[in-house]
Amino acid sequence: MQIKGEIHSAEELYVDGEIDGALVLEQALTVGPNGKVKANIKARDVLILGSVKGNVEVSEKIAIKDKGSLVGDIKTAGIIIDDGAYFKGSIDIIRPAQPRKPAEANAAAASGA
Repeated sequence: MQIKGEIHSAEELYVDGEIDGALVLEQALTVGPNGKVKANIKARDVLILGSVKGNVEVSEKIAIKDKGSLVGDIKTAGIIIDDGAYFKGSIDIIRPAQPRKPAEANAAAASGA
């Protein structure tokens, strides 16, 4: 299957075909061994077994497995690059969003922050 355009999803997505466009997911994305993605990706988790060309923004973790490839910049809280994987680009490690404790939220609200 080949898709051209933008994909927005609240569910997990497994891609084992070709996508050219943009992917915005609230859950996990898996690019299968036959998957070829030319898109900027934004998701919670990303697992790459195939080929991705584009920038990837991940709120939790990205993993590029053996024989997987990514050409593009990564912005993530966690990353795994296996031996045999290919990566070309830059990596920006971000701190995962920490939920505020109720006492901190009340103090911030009282101080006007």
